[in-house]
Amino acid sequence: MLTTRFVNGAPNWIDVTTSDIDGARSFYGGLFGWEFQSAGPDAGGYGFFQLGGKTVAGGVQGGPEQGPPAWTVYFQSADAEATAKAAEQAHGSVLVQPMDVMGQGHLAILADQAGTPFGIWQPGRTKGVDVANEPGSLCWVELYTPDVAAGAAFYHKVLGLETSSVPFPGGVYTCVNPADAGEDAMFGGIMPLSEALGDAGRGPHWLPYFEVADTDATVDRAGRLGGTVRMPATTLEGVGRMAQLTDPYGAHFAVIRSASQQG
Repeated sequence: MLTTRFVNGAPNWIDVTTSDIDGARSFYGGLFGWEFQSAGPDAGGYGFFQLGGKTVAGGVQGGPEQGPPAWTVYFQSADAEATAKAAEQAHGSVLVQPMDVMGQGHLAILADQAGTPFGIWQPGRTKGVDVANEPGSLCWVELYTPDVAAGAAFYHKVLGLETSSVPFPGGVYTCVNPADAGEDAMFGGIMPLSEALGDAGRGPHWLPYFEVADTDATVDRAGRLGGTVRMPATTLEGVGRMAQLTDPYGAHFAVIRSASQQG
């Protein structure tokens, strides 16, 4: 389960780069009840989405040179420089070199062996998001990649992540947890890219899931706010009721009412 008791290798931050930060503020505010707070005049327009005064994500407006609007998942590292080098040695790449972020921590943007972008956050004064696994916050992440085994091997080498397999309708689902943390610390899964939904030809990507109190109501609200439904609300026994959405600017994400929350 994803919590804010962060350990190395687990997701500890998430942010959206969008073509319209004011529009994104309106959309996610209406969808999840988030409020947007600027990180200050020196932060290049970066800010924090908050729920009840607690930070759940970051957001910034980006230009075409930064690629299409998208959510980026960040994983905790004790040493961003070393993690970036490990990614290169595992046939990945460094998209943004490790840098200090105003004393709050060190950030790097990397890509895995299949070209999937992901972030690294080495905590400083900011440890990570303030809340996880509760309605309106990050609760799960899912990697869509052309080669599940190769993806698992890459993240094991770079972040120490461990995998396990569980039965899944039509096959097997590969779950992910931090090193030596056990299956109770599962925070995500790996899926074949061929099973990804959405635009044809979309490349490998990490898909974030946000916990919600009512999946169907959230899907309906997303549509009224200008979002698009990529996968309608679907129940998976023992897991929960989930849906995949796109915000009005093209950033993909998923929502779920987890079975544990229903209980």
